[in-house]
Formats: sequence, C-alpha cells, structure tokens
Amino acid sequence: MRLKLHIWRQQQAEHSGAFETHSVEVDPESSFLEMLDGLNERLITQGDEPFAFDYDCREGICGSCSLVINGTPHGKHTATTTCQQYMRDYIDDAELWIEPWRAAAFPVIKDLIVDRSAMDRIIQAGGFIPIRTGSAPEANSLPVAKVDADAAFDAATCIGCGACVAVCPNASATLFVAAKVSHLARLPQGQIDPKRPEKMLARMEQEGFGSCSNYRQCERVCPKQIKISVISEMNRLLYRS
Repeated sequence: MRLKLHIWRQQQAEHSGAFETHSVEVDPESSFLEMLDGLNERLITQGDEPFAFDYDCREGICGSCSLVINGTPHGKHTATTTCQQYMRDYIDDAELWIEPWRAAAFPVIKDLIVDRSAMDRIIQAGGFIPIRTGSAPEANSLPVAKVDADAAFDAATCIGCGACVAVCPNASATLFVAAKVSHLARLPQGQIDPKRPEKMLARMEQEGFGSCSNYRQCERVCPKQIKISVISEMNRLLYRS
C-alpha cells in the first residue's frame, strides 16, 4: 500500500515546527512504528535526518509511543496504543497526519517526542503514603472487599500515556489524576492521606494543565479504557476532605 505521510518536524520546544511530507510503500501487515522505522532507515541512507519518536515495549504496555494520528491520540482504534496499530488499519487512507501530543504542559523535546515528566511530578505531589509503616505487612492481614479490589485494579491500569491530555480541549490531566487517586483511595494503605486529591489537583494546575472540560473525549481515547467515574469518585473525596 502507498501512503503520503505528513509528519511533524521540530528541533525543540523553543523552535517553530512544521509538517514534512514523505511518500512510502508499506506492507499492510507491518505495525505503525515499523512503518516509521522503515521511513527513518530510508532517510538515513539518503543522508537525511530521521524523525525522532518515542517507544519502549511495543506491546501496548508502557504508553510511550504517544502519537496523534489524523487528529486522534494513538490512532483510530479504541483501547489500543500507537505501537499496536497496524498499517492494514489504514488501508483506506491515502494520507496520514502524524504529530506529537499538543499541550503546554508537554513541551516538545524533538519532532514527535514530548516531555511528560509533569505527570511524574503530579504523582510525587500526593501519590505516596507520608507515614512510617515499618516492614511490609502480610498481604492477607488487610482484607479488601472484592468490589474495592476490582475498582482499584481498573484504575491502576492507567499507564500515564497522556492521551487524555492530548484530546482534551483544555489539555486537562484530570482523568489521569483521578485514576491515581481512585487506585489509592480504594485500598486501606491509601486512605491515610485525605488531602491527596487536593494536593495532586493543585500540582496539576501548577504544571499548566487545564481543568476538566466534561467533553468525555478522554474516556474515548484512553488505551486502557479508564472510565470517567473515577473523576466523580475523586470529586467526592475532594469535597469530603
């Protein structure tokens, strides 16, 4: 299959960027990142600079392969990261527009790579237990209701990729924050600090993320299908504290 690719090229956050166009012949069974690998190999052979893009596991686990493809974070398929998209998924597309996450809190490092360390600082602001607990207790000594264990596990599947931020008109990280809060609040160890939602939301605003826009697009593009019910749960904890 033959495709025309419009790929974002930017040296760093302080520089202006622009789309660069390339035509490629692609095997429909290759993955999206393999397609970019092939293009980069061709550019290197020609003596041109390859495109910088991020990845690690290529198994849909880490979320570092964060690309906006034709306006949708991670691409057209739901519950799927960029690395798990295949070119056969785009067999009816003649052109693809590939760009990085767009958010002031995610400055561009180079081309398609952005700095998402702001999300780490949000977790550091409230995602820990500020009490000396001694050695780890026997796991079964703290009974957890199955409904709470299941909800905590669902929230814990958030991989912090930032797709929710990329799709939100306000570039809000509320779904990410709520997932981390819900994960901890459902477990006995995480109920020690009632100020966690307040601290994490304050840090979110300090980092430059916007407030929740209630468009629910974050839920749609989340590769781990985190539900916005975690936002409601976080709000209840916030105002109760």
